[in-house]
Formats: sequence, structure tokens, C-alpha cells
Amino acid sequence: MPYTARKPPLPETPDELRARIPGWGADLDPAVRPQVPRERTDLETGAHWDVPDRQEETYPRERSIEHEQLPPVFGTAQPLHGLSGAIRRFAYERYSEGRLAHWLLLIAGDRVDAAEAHLRSLVTLRPDNPLTETGVLAEPRRHPVASRRGRPDVRHQVLDPVIVAGPWVLGAVVLVEALRALRRR
Repeated sequence: MPYTARKPPLPETPDELRARIPGWGADLDPAVRPQVPRERTDLETGAHWDVPDRQEETYPRERSIEHEQLPPVFGTAQPLHGLSGAIRRFAYERYSEGRLAHWLLLIAGDRVDAAEAHLRSLVTLRPDNPLTETGVLAEPRRHPVASRRGRPDVRHQVLDPVIVAGPWVLGAVVLVEALRALRRR
């Protein structure tokens, strides 16, 4: 019974376990504990600093409001940009990591970033091709029903076409409606 007020008795005492299992509890007593370097404070670490040198912050990085400063080293490969960057920056500046709003804003920023990437691809010479890049054409050729048996993600597979094709269909509808509105003028 795991949720009783009284602590249940141990099935075996540490002495019984030590007698039955060779080596059990060898590190229980700190006096006989193997000398793990991380527990010793008298060893020379080789570090020449008390606080490591800090990486230069060349542009304002997002940081949690729980922390006063950035860690000594941080990533710079994907700087925030565009509307998605503004959403993410707002999430970090306004809400704690313990708040749901923080994470929902980060998810919204991710979705906006994906939409921005799709829009950017439309103005390139090689725009995204959702038919070939999502694997939709391969579905009927690669045993679509048999390959899904026994998979743990069967329940949400009904939603996959909506999630993958939905934004494209919605974008096409918005584009057609915008063109119709322009023609009516």
C-alpha cells in the first residue's frame, strides 16, 4: 500500500541485505566510500579561474527571467528573427518558465517560424513542394495500412493529413480569396 500514513516496514534491513548480497551498500558509510573525485575538495582541478570566462554576447540573447545572466557559453547558430523572434523574445521577457503562457508562446513562435520559412521558400527559385517532401506520394506504394499496425502512434495518424496538408490548403484558400477580393475592386 504505497499511500498509507504509516511507513511500511522494509522487507529486509540493510544488514540483512549486506549479508545476503555481496557488496550491497558498500558506499553507505562515507568513511569507507570510494574516493570519488567529485566529492573531494582537496584535489587540484586544473582550472585557472574561479568563474569561467564569459562568451561575448554579440546581440541580445533571450534568457529566462529566473536567471540574472546567461551561462558562460551559449549557442549563437540560430538568432531570433522576424515575427517568430519577437514572439519568442516576448515569451522570455514576460513570463517565467513555470508559466504555461511562456511555453504556449514558444510553440506559437515555432509555428510562425515554420510559416515564415514556407513564405520565404515561395520567393526562392526552388519553393517547397509539399507533395514530394512530405511523402504523400509514397503512401500508396509503401503498404500504407500494413506498415501502421502495431505502432504506438496509430491514434493520431488520422490527424496527420490535416496537420500536414491543412496549412497548405488554408494558405491556398486565403490566396484565392485575396485574389477574388482584388478582382472585385
